[in-house]
Amino acid sequence: MKSKILIFADFHLGIPNPKQSIQREKKFIQFMNKQNDIQEIIILGDLFDFWFEYKHVVPKGYFRILAKLAELQENGTNVSLFSGNHDLWLKNYFPDYLDIPVFHQPQIKEWFGKKFFLAHGDGLGPKDYGFKIMKKCFKNSFLQFCFRWIHPDLGISLANYFSKKSRKTHQISDAIYHGEKEWIYQYFTRKSLQLTDVQYFVFGHRHLPILKTNINQQTMIVMGDWIHHFSYLEITQHSVQLKFLENDYEIKN
Repeated sequence: MKSKILIFADFHLGIPNPKQSIQREKKFIQFMNKQNDIQEIIILGDLFDFWFEYKHVVPKGYFRILAKLAELQENGTNVSLFSGNHDLWLKNYFPDYLDIPVFHQPQIKEWFGKKFFLAHGDGLGPKDYGFKIMKKCFKNSFLQFCFRWIHPDLGISLANYFSKKSRKTHQISDAIYHGEKEWIYQYFTRKSLQLTDVQYFVFGHRHLPILKTNINQQTMIVMGDWIHHFSYLEITQHSVQLKFLENDYEIKN
């Protein structure tokens, strides 16, 4: 009987270059080949550093991880994908061609009698108004229609340029955990009061592995990433553990 749930986040495949991105794909596949008894796999956003689905075109590459996810789904492991702020233009390719559902909003899941609130994490919490406005623009159907008319070579190059520029702007502040000033922690604090029957609140996006438990024994888990930390959440009947391929990183609590 399958008895293990695995959650991953923030692969950002495509960066910093195809060679290193492919190495991360191979590392994930090697890891998955060693696993057994997997009931469900969830990728909690930003599988790609950029993704856009034209009518007849998707970004090239990534065939290794796409094939692995399709294989897992076909062999009876439930695979699902959340869109993140870097791949929010995920549309019908995954459901139609890989039979993998895509979620664009937070979800509540229950495993082994425990409830989990799952969200990529972008745009949640107070402030960051500039990003929230930008996200609304990116999700506008008319603007997506206009972008679709840009030749893929130019459109993807522009997207990669702005993604790289944004990453350089935020990489210093994003590497520091700000405690109770963290917008994701403030969101967890408010949401946990609303969802008192949820034991775990799991987020991606911040690229830092963080565990924080409140006085009601509800736990915030921030997933880290598969760029530097190679972290993942393992859920079984008996435990909920944030794990690493290499156990050399101290989780901030």
